[in-house]
Amino acid sequence: MGLIALGVTGGIGAYKAVEIARGLQQGGHDVVAIMTASAHKFVGRVTFEAITQRRVITDQFAPGANADIEHIALASDIAALVVAPATANIIGKLALGIADDFLTTLYLATRAPVLVAPAMNTNMFSHEAVAQNLSTLRDRGVHIVGPGEGYLACGWIGKGRLAEPADVVAATEAILRTVGSLAGQRLLVTAGPTYEDLDPVRYLGNRSSGRMGLAVAAEAVRRGAHVVLVLGPSALEPTPGAEVIRVRSAAQMHDAVMTRAAEMDAVVMAAAVADYTRSGGSEPQKISKRADGDDDDRALTMTLTRTADILAELGRWRADRVRPWLVGFAAETQDVVERATAKLTRKRVDLVVANDVSRSDAGFAVETNAAVLVDAAGATELPLQQKSALAGAILDRVEAGLSQATATAHATPGDMADPADKPGQHESS
Repeated sequence: MGLIALGVTGGIGAYKAVEIARGLQQGGHDVVAIMTASAHKFVGRVTFEAITQRRVITDQFAPGANADIEHIALASDIAALVVAPATANIIGKLALGIADDFLTTLYLATRAPVLVAPAMNTNMFSHEAVAQNLSTLRDRGVHIVGPGEGYLACGWIGKGRLAEPADVVAATEAILRTVGSLAGQRLLVTAGPTYEDLDPVRYLGNRSSGRMGLAVAAEAVRRGAHVVLVLGPSALEPTPGAEVIRVRSAAQMHDAVMTRAAEMDAVVMAAAVADYTRSGGSEPQKISKRADGDDDDRALTMTLTRTADILAELGRWRADRVRPWLVGFAAETQDVVERATAKLTRKRVDLVVANDVSRSDAGFAVETNAAVLVDAAGATELPLQQKSALAGAILDRVEAGLSQATATAHATPGDMADPADKPGQHESS
């Protein structure tokens, strides 16, 4: 447990920062609050001092010996810097390296992980300047907890309110997990959808954005793993540090995974791979609406073929060996646990991450997810949380599985996957 610096800026969400401070304390952390001048207009310093039992820092040049370099001392002591709420103003300052108060100076001075939770009017949040500043911070490794949607203090409805305190606390806990705990391990992660081309214009696809798989890859990189990311079509950019293989179709994803799987310690199949593709492949020309020239012909018959089941093929190839440790995902709309349990057995994997994609606040195209982790010991339900936090929970299981696999391998030498034994060579097993 460590000392967390909580930066509070001038937004109506500042009152939620009190709950964030309390949540961090309940997790065993000490908290020191740093308030900007504008933050005082929304919540008083006495409130934070009563909660944290520490003096609230407000002035970069407070009187007293060495007070003007207090930010340097604190920069070395903190385990993390959390800015919540983060206004458009503070986000811009952090992105541009402007250091005109204690909080912005601390950001430049510390080498502790930084988490930012934006909160502002929905038009401000979607403005190109704010989007660019957040992108700059992400590229530097700053963790972002996206805002929620709903009624805003300004009376508008949209995206911009501060994330729930529990989500900010969970995301903070995730970044505090041991950095380097996967050092020396090789992980392959798949993310995003696949597109199955019908002709030069149309394709079969799904709603996956790739956020969940990208979050897993980013967390694995942060923990020191060598990450190979097989990424389907996605508008999102992966976190720097992973070896990225971009693919479009299920067949391309299959080839990319199968050629690298034998080198891996774990494979996390988070991608939403298409189950079907057009028989015979894509048409070279656009399919006409009136294929036979009849204006009244509104039906089009198309034959589809099942794509290769990459996860099942990996399970068959690995057989009873302990590596690579295999993680599958199950996007369901009903009977989530039952279907995930059946998938665990049928595909011979170690863990299935199952979620109900019929929910509007979880699954595809949103920044939050709720899941059930199903393994041989049973099912563990995880509440709605940021996908970055869920990625941490998944990789905690992967780490435990790899530790057990190592112990098993030492007890039974020769039970590791042979790199020369490529997937696909044991399809009849």
